[in-house]
Amino acid sequence: MRIDIADLSFIGHDLKRPECVLCMPSGRLYVAHRGGGILRIEPDGSQALLSWQMPAGGHDFIPNGFALMPDGTFLIANMGHDGGVWARRPGGKVEPYLMEADGERLAKANFVFNDEQGRVWITVTTRSDPLSKAMTGLGQPELKDGFICMVDGKGARIVADGFAFTNEARIDPGGGFFYVVETQGRRITRFRLGASGDLTGRETFANFGHGTFADGMAFDAEGHLWVTSIVSNRLFRIAPDGKADLVFEDGNPEHVARVEGALSDGSVSREHFYMKSGTRVQNVASIAFGGPDLRTAYLGSLAGDTLPAFQSPVAGLPLPHWKYGDNGVGA
Repeated sequence: MRIDIADLSFIGHDLKRPECVLCMPSGRLYVAHRGGGILRIEPDGSQALLSWQMPAGGHDFIPNGFALMPDGTFLIANMGHDGGVWARRPGGKVEPYLMEADGERLAKANFVFNDEQGRVWITVTTRSDPLSKAMTGLGQPELKDGFICMVDGKGARIVADGFAFTNEARIDPGGGFFYVVETQGRRITRFRLGASGDLTGRETFANFGHGTFADGMAFDAEGHLWVTSIVSNRLFRIAPDGKADLVFEDGNPEHVARVEGALSDGSVSREHFYMKSGTRVQNVASIAFGGPDLRTAYLGSLAGDTLPAFQSPVAGLPLPHWKYGDNGVGA
């Protein structure tokens, strides 16, 4: 399966770090927006920031992954210095949702999602500060200090630990497996998911090599996992047996070599992953399926100011919010 990058269309304008995208059945999109929280894009192309009322005091807030709950609350992972997962309530009030679990601070909360059982899953990239400490070269010793926590009716707890730059996570269509991206580990790790939320049987599902920095992912209706790569602007579709098919690539080999070199010699910084290098897409960080038939794929990014989109030959897997919608979100 191949997607021609010339066939991409573009939605939205003046976006700021649109890392994560949520699609609604109505055609409405919600997009992470640095400095403003979450931006709404209507089917007619009009867009507006949702109201945003932070508590008093200075807060370093970089909205990363986010999820929509049944009551209209957005849960937002904060990659800024304050970290944690924050709740944006209907009406605009923003307050901490979870700042620590089992005594561990969620210092670099990366991604959050809810499942069909109402549980909330949170990935924390690293315990290290600055973030660049968790960035290592291909083949070098990995800093495995990222973790995953889960919130259910019993509270919050860490359910898995020891990841090399924990990124997005998903549950497979059958509900039996839990997948997590280890960006600097150059792999996707898989667990068996128990009824109580326990993660067991850890194994490597897919490995990546030079220039691939897996970031976001989403399942399609056939059980294949679509995975994006920042820096190289690659998009993969991975079969249930772990075989990866490169769907498209819009990278600059010289830029990829610079980033790989900076990782190897220890000069890497966070800014290496915000540089623009593609001809049509810029640091593709996530993928979300939308449209009335879930066949429109939208690509979030770290450096773009608009959302690339394409028509997928396979429908995406609907997420929980597809059922209850966004009527409670408000302005």
